[in-house]
Amino acid sequence: MNGFFKTIIAGYGAKKLGGGCFGTILLFIIIFWILGYF
Repeated sequence: MNGFFKTIIAGYGAKKLGGGCFGTILLFIIIFWILGYF
């Protein structure tokens, strides 16, 4: 998967699911890490 699209998807998912600032950053890292396996 393209790194640019992986970043966009992770950012969008973190923004939708994350509540606060820290939660959004944590979710972004988790989603980006999971997408790294595809």
